[in-house]
Amino acid sequence: MDEPGSESAPIVRPYALTGGRTKPEHAYPFEALVVTSFSGERLDSGLSPEAHAICDLCRYSRSVAEIAAHLRVPLGVTRVLVGDLADAGLVLVHAPSEEAPDAGLLERVLSGLQRL
Repeated sequence: MDEPGSESAPIVRPYALTGGRTKPEHAYPFEALVVTSFSGERLDSGLSPEAHAICDLCRYSRSVAEIAAHLRVPLGVTRVLVGDLADAGLVLVHAPSEEAPDAGLLERVLSGLQRL
């Protein structure tokens, strides 16, 4: 465990970043893609540093997992922060479809890959 004051010890505890919330209102999967909205590009100064960092990072599409890695915060915290930003209209989240892919399509893709 990191000693307080060491360079790798967190300065702010993760639960402080989310106001004590541990579960996001919208449970976005870690592979969901996040992109900054037009409103998010015009941030005001009243937002947290993490909100600014997420909006800056997501000018180009990033997954929730990538955001967590860049911010160096747990995935659960990132999901809460992204959910808050999505609710505020500052980011757009594109979650993968829950439909199962067509088996025929997957077979054709596999066949094509094997031919390479």
